[in-house]
Amino acid sequence: MIPSKKILSMLGLARKAGKVVSGEFATEKAVKTGHAMVVIVASDASDNTKKKFRNMCAFYEVPMFELDEKEILGHAIGQELRASLAVTDENFARTIIEYFNQNTDGGIENGE
Repeated sequence: MIPSKKILSMLGLARKAGKVVSGEFATEKAVKTGHAMVVIVASDASDNTKKKFRNMCAFYEVPMFELDEKEILGHAIGQELRASLAVTDENFARTIIEYFNQNTDGGIENGE
């Protein structure tokens, strides 16, 4: 089981530090400009959204994972529904990636 609560807590801390961008357009911009260190897409996001970010993250070599539902993801960063977000701080991203890697079958990294 992915340590979801730990990841959501880390996302909340990153948000308070101003190191999270959320929403499809902001996340896409962060990836394309090289600011995104890790991208998280809600597991209930549309297949089109998942594919778009999977391909984009693979191209720009940004780790991408799926986690929880849009409502839970948004709530973790103090927003409403969020289908995608990017963490822009290397240290927060490293910790989040480590949490995901604690369970190898939980996330999708770079389209794998």
